[in-house]
Amino acid sequence: MSYHIAFDIAHKPRGRIDENLTELQDHLNSNDFVCYNFLEVSITEEALKPYDILVFVCPDFSRVSSIEIAEIVKWVKNSGGGLLLLSHAGSDKGRGSNLSEISGQFGINFENDQVLDEKLNLGMENIPLISTFNIPHPITTEIDTLCYRSGCSLSIVSVGAFSIADSNESSEPFSCPIICVSEIGKGRVCCIGSYEMFRDKIGGGFQCQDHPKLALNTFKWLISDFRIDLRSSNKIPIPVTSKPDITQQSKPQPENNTLLTEWPSVDIDFTMRISTKSELMKLLKIFQNQINTIKGTIDKIIDTISDSDMDIIEIKRSELSEIAEDNDINLDDYGKLPKASEIVTDVPSNEKFNEESIELTSLPKKPNSLKSEKSGEFDLKPAPKLETKGKTNKELKQEKKGLELKLSSVLNLLKFINKKRSSGTLDEQEYSKRSKKLQNDLKKTKKRISALDKLLSK
Repeated sequence: MSYHIAFDIAHKPRGRIDENLTELQDHLNSNDFVCYNFLEVSITEEALKPYDILVFVCPDFSRVSSIEIAEIVKWVKNSGGGLLLLSHAGSDKGRGSNLSEISGQFGINFENDQVLDEKLNLGMENIPLISTFNIPHPITTEIDTLCYRSGCSLSIVSVGAFSIADSNESSEPFSCPIICVSEIGKGRVCCIGSYEMFRDKIGGGFQCQDHPKLALNTFKWLISDFRIDLRSSNKIPIPVTSKPDITQQSKPQPENNTLLTEWPSVDIDFTMRISTKSELMKLLKIFQNQINTIKGTIDKIIDTISDSDMDIIEIKRSELSEIAEDNDINLDDYGKLPKASEIVTDVPSNEKFNEESIELTSLPKKPNSLKSEKSGEFDLKPAPKLETKGKTNKELKQEKKGLELKLSSVLNLLKFINKKRSSGTLDEQEYSKRSKKLQNDLKKTKKRISALDKLLSK
């Protein structure tokens, strides 16, 4: 018997099962679970009924509405649903989200901090090694050590919730909850302050020895006895998803090793029900934010290229990795750039290129009507200012708040690398490189905040 897990993608998650949580998805799918991308513009109890578990993987500058929260709570209490909330360093304030408004309904809060440990870690203080498990619990069964990568601490705010794993005494903050659980009504809830524990191919991620076991323990515990009875008696439906016609997905491969010149056609029946104008606007905002994230990544790569004094430059993988990590992009998903020697032109090998044989087309004469124009009238216009037209004061204030949070994060990172430099764990070359990047970010952020202040003062 399989159980069905809904991974929310409507609230800009930093972790997605088809991008950077693929190893987690494969592990669950091979252990009687089925994972789904769950895109509901407004989450309702009815929409959640076919699913046994709902997962929020660190929403990024996106908030779950109060109506949605009420529907989720009803689904947990009445339908025996399992809820897993995964956050990140800085929690809601650092990510511009409101997971604590959901977890608070079950007696748990995510704190605005980061758990660090200079003594017990996986090479860096923001990846502490945790082995403090307060009480025996199914989630921590057969778990010896966890790598708590870039995670925040939690706190218990009401009766019924309790911690099953704490930070070390040498950690900062020390002996604080990092994994909390709660049972309410017929359902169960688990909160973990680090989603990066389950990310693909990173230090302290899913490849750590005990993390696959922790993941499986967590999802198994989230299936309550009530839910098992419902599923075994077929009293709840199985999620229905549209799937592409497999017969149209592929074409016969050629016998030799040459690649197909055309992509195989895929016919996907994609339908979505939108009942109100506000739902449509919210969905369009989600798509717009995703486009802006991609644009930001491209801008950073362009800045890297522009800073070079050479006509032809090579972007090192280490530099791209920094940009990719900021935007949750896996470089291994992309092919390697071809070398200049590997680029083949369309000129046949038996034809020689002769400059003298090429005749250039002469330009037409300048019209008399333009001869009297002054050159100054065609001077280039200044570069356009940052987009603010059409934004309300509320949107400008929200943008400023997000930039101030970013400013605080950059300043903290500067302090961190200065500390590493002083202790001798960061060499001068690496320090100079990181410091320059952070100073540039600092300058741009301050400039934008200053521009917003001027707009808000009008």
